[in-house]
Amino acid sequence: MTASPVFRVADLSSAVPQRFDLRPESDLRATIAAELDLSALRKLSFVGEIRPAGKRDWELVAKLGATVVQPCVVTLDPVTTRLDTDVRRLFCAKLPETNDEEVEMPDDDTIKPLGDVINVQTVMTEALALALPLYPRASGAELGEAVFAAPDVAPMRDEDARPFASLSQLRDQLVSNDPETDSKT
Repeated sequence: MTASPVFRVADLSSAVPQRFDLRPESDLRATIAAELDLSALRKLSFVGEIRPAGKRDWELVAKLGATVVQPCVVTLDPVTTRLDTDVRRLFCAKLPETNDEEVEMPDDDTIKPLGDVINVQTVMTEALALALPLYPRASGAELGEAVFAAPDVAPMRDEDARPFASLSQLRDQLVSNDPETDSKT
Protein backbone atom coordinates (compact mmCIF):
# COMPACT_ATOMS: atom_id res chain seq x y z
CA MET A 1 0.00 0.00 0.00
CA THR A 2 1.20 3.49 -0.78
CA ALA A 3 2.41 5.29 2.34
CA SER A 4 -0.24 7.97 2.08
CA PRO A 5 -3.25 8.05 -0.22
CA VAL A 6 -3.13 11.86 -0.24
CA PHE A 7 -0.85 13.59 -2.75
CA ARG A 8 0.01 17.27 -2.51
CA VAL A 9 -0.35 18.77 -5.98
CA ALA A 10 2.68 21.03 -5.39
CA ASP A 11 4.84 17.91 -4.83
CA LEU A 12 3.76 16.08 -8.02
CA SER A 13 6.34 15.85 -10.80
CA SER A 14 5.35 17.18 -14.20
CA ALA A 15 7.81 14.76 -15.84
CA VAL A 16 7.17 11.47 -14.04
CA PRO A 17 3.73 10.01 -13.17
CA GLN A 18 3.09 9.38 -9.48
CA ARG A 19 2.14 5.72 -9.08
CA PHE A 20 -0.02 4.39 -6.27
CA ASP A 21 -1.14 0.96 -5.12
CA LEU A 22 -3.87 1.00 -2.45
CA ARG A 23 -4.84 -2.31 -0.86
CA PRO A 24 -6.69 -1.37 2.34
CA GLU A 25 -6.41 -3.57 5.41
CA SER A 26 -9.48 -5.25 6.90
CA ASP A 27 -10.32 -2.41 9.32
CA LEU A 28 -10.47 0.22 6.54
CA ARG A 29 -12.41 -2.19 4.30
CA ALA A 30 -14.93 -2.66 7.12
CA THR A 31 -15.29 1.11 7.48
CA ILE A 32 -15.86 1.52 3.73
CA ALA A 33 -18.33 -1.39 3.74
CA ALA A 34 -20.32 0.25 6.53
CA GLU A 35 -20.25 3.61 4.72
CA LEU A 36 -21.63 2.00 1.53
CA ASP A 37 -24.14 -0.30 3.30
CA LEU A 38 -22.35 -3.46 2.16
CA SER A 39 -22.57 -6.74 4.05
CA ALA A 40 -18.84 -7.23 3.47
CA LEU A 41 -15.95 -5.93 1.42
CA ARG A 42 -13.67 -8.92 1.04
CA LYS A 43 -11.04 -7.51 -1.29
CA LEU A 44 -10.23 -4.02 -2.49
CA SER A 45 -7.41 -2.72 -4.62
CA PHE A 46 -6.89 0.56 -6.41
CA VAL A 47 -3.79 0.69 -8.60
CA GLY A 48 -2.85 3.48 -10.96
CA GLU A 49 -1.08 6.76 -11.43
CA ILE A 50 -1.49 10.52 -11.35
CA ARG A 51 0.04 12.21 -14.38
CA PRO A 52 0.13 15.74 -15.76
CA ALA A 53 -2.59 16.75 -18.22
CA GLY A 54 -1.58 20.07 -19.68
CA LYS A 55 0.18 22.79 -17.73
CA ARG A 56 -1.90 22.88 -14.55
CA ASP A 57 -4.29 19.91 -14.69
CA TRP A 58 -3.76 16.35 -13.47
CA GLU A 59 -5.23 13.05 -14.61
CA LEU A 60 -5.77 10.04 -12.36
CA VAL A 61 -5.98 6.72 -14.19
CA ALA A 62 -6.49 3.52 -12.18
CA LYS A 63 -7.93 0.05 -12.03
CA LEU A 64 -10.41 -0.71 -9.23
CA GLY A 65 -10.78 -4.32 -8.14
CA ALA A 66 -13.15 -5.42 -5.41
CA THR A 67 -15.16 -8.34 -4.11
CA VAL A 68 -18.33 -7.10 -2.42
CA VAL A 69 -21.16 -8.83 -0.61
CA GLN A 70 -24.63 -7.24 -0.67
CA PRO A 71 -28.06 -8.50 0.36
CA CYS A 72 -30.28 -9.78 -2.46
CA VAL A 73 -33.11 -7.34 -3.19
CA VAL A 74 -35.60 -10.22 -3.30
CA THR A 75 -34.51 -12.74 -0.66
CA LEU A 76 -31.94 -10.80 1.41
CA ASP A 77 -29.50 -13.71 0.87
CA PRO A 78 -25.88 -12.58 0.48
CA VAL A 79 -24.83 -11.87 -3.12
CA THR A 80 -21.11 -11.81 -3.88
CA THR A 81 -20.02 -9.67 -6.83
CA ARG A 82 -16.57 -9.24 -8.35
CA LEU A 83 -15.90 -5.74 -9.68
CA ASP A 84 -13.10 -4.78 -12.08
CA THR A 85 -13.46 -1.22 -13.29
CA ASP A 86 -11.25 1.31 -15.05
CA VAL A 87 -11.31 4.69 -13.31
CA ARG A 88 -10.39 8.05 -14.77
CA ARG A 89 -10.60 11.48 -13.16
CA LEU A 90 -9.37 14.77 -14.56
CA PHE A 91 -8.55 17.36 -11.92
CA CYS A 92 -8.81 20.80 -13.53
CA ALA A 93 -7.26 23.94 -12.09
CA LYS A 94 -9.91 26.19 -13.66
CA LEU A 95 -13.52 25.12 -13.76
CA PRO A 96 -16.29 27.61 -14.49
CA GLU A 97 -17.84 28.83 -11.27
CA THR A 98 -21.60 28.94 -10.89
CA ASN A 99 -23.53 30.84 -8.27
CA ASP A 100 -26.94 29.85 -9.59
CA GLU A 101 -29.32 27.80 -7.48
CA GLU A 102 -29.95 25.47 -10.41
CA VAL A 103 -26.88 23.97 -12.05
CA GLU A 104 -26.87 21.87 -15.20
CA MET A 105 -25.01 18.58 -14.86
CA PRO A 106 -21.87 18.43 -17.02
CA ASP A 107 -21.63 15.85 -19.79
CA ASP A 108 -18.36 14.52 -18.39
CA ASP A 109 -18.69 13.50 -14.74
CA THR A 110 -15.02 12.52 -14.48
CA ILE A 111 -13.90 16.17 -14.30
CA LYS A 112 -13.22 17.41 -10.76
CA PRO A 113 -11.94 20.71 -9.41
CA LEU A 114 -8.25 20.69 -8.52
CA GLY A 115 -7.49 21.56 -4.94
CA ASP A 116 -4.23 21.52 -2.99
CA VAL A 117 -4.32 17.72 -2.68
CA ILE A 118 -5.58 14.69 -4.58
CA ASN A 119 -6.99 12.12 -2.16
CA VAL A 120 -6.73 8.76 -3.93
CA GLN A 121 -8.64 6.97 -1.15
CA THR A 122 -11.64 9.28 -1.67
CA VAL A 123 -11.55 8.61 -5.43
CA MET A 124 -11.35 4.87 -4.72
CA THR A 125 -14.39 4.94 -2.41
CA GLU A 126 -16.38 7.05 -4.88
CA ALA A 127 -15.49 4.74 -7.78
CA LEU A 128 -16.49 1.70 -5.72
CA ALA A 129 -19.85 3.27 -4.84
CA LEU A 130 -20.52 4.01 -8.53
CA ALA A 131 -19.56 0.48 -9.62
CA LEU A 132 -21.80 -1.37 -7.15
CA PRO A 133 -24.81 -3.24 -8.55
CA LEU A 134 -27.94 -1.25 -7.74
CA TYR A 135 -30.19 -4.29 -7.37
CA PRO A 136 -28.12 -7.37 -6.54
CA ARG A 137 -30.09 -10.55 -7.05
CA ALA A 138 -29.17 -14.06 -5.91
CA SER A 139 -29.22 -16.69 -8.65
CA GLY A 140 -32.68 -18.17 -9.00
CA ALA A 141 -34.32 -15.41 -6.95
CA GLU A 142 -37.47 -14.20 -8.64
CA LEU A 143 -39.88 -11.51 -7.69
CA GLY A 144 -43.29 -13.07 -7.08
CA GLU A 145 -46.60 -11.47 -7.83
CA ALA A 146 -48.61 -10.04 -4.94
CA VAL A 147 -52.34 -9.80 -5.55
CA PHE A 148 -54.55 -7.72 -3.28
CA ALA A 149 -58.25 -6.96 -3.51
CA ALA A 150 -61.18 -6.09 -1.30
CA PRO A 151 -63.50 -8.94 -0.30
CA ASP A 152 -65.83 -10.07 -3.12
CA VAL A 153 -63.77 -8.20 -5.75
CA ALA A 154 -61.74 -9.99 -8.41
CA PRO A 155 -58.08 -9.00 -7.98
CA MET A 156 -56.34 -7.24 -10.86
CA ARG A 157 -53.24 -8.99 -12.13
CA ASP A 158 -50.33 -7.60 -14.13
CA GLU A 159 -51.77 -9.09 -17.34
CA ASP A 160 -55.05 -7.21 -16.77
CA ALA A 161 -53.19 -3.90 -16.67
CA ARG A 162 -51.65 -4.33 -20.10
CA PRO A 163 -53.57 -2.01 -22.44
CA PHE A 164 -53.48 -4.25 -25.53
CA ALA A 165 -54.22 -7.57 -23.83
CA SER A 166 -57.98 -7.27 -24.42
CA LEU A 167 -57.41 -6.14 -28.01
CA SER A 168 -55.36 -9.22 -28.78
CA GLN A 169 -58.09 -11.40 -27.28
CA LEU A 170 -60.67 -9.61 -29.45
CA ARG A 171 -58.50 -10.08 -32.54
CA ASP A 172 -58.14 -13.80 -31.82
CA GLN A 173 -61.89 -14.08 -31.32
CA LEU A 174 -62.63 -12.30 -34.63
CA VAL A 175 -60.16 -14.47 -36.52
CA SER A 176 -61.72 -17.66 -35.13
CA ASN A 177 -65.22 -16.47 -36.12
CA ASP A 178 -64.25 -15.26 -39.62
CA PRO A 179 -65.89 -17.47 -42.33
CA GLU A 180 -63.12 -16.62 -44.85
CA THR A 181 -60.55 -18.09 -42.46
CA ASP A 182 -62.54 -21.33 -42.29
CA SER A 183 -62.85 -21.61 -46.09
CA LYS A 184 -59.08 -21.15 -46.61
CA THR A 185 -58.24 -24.12 -44.43
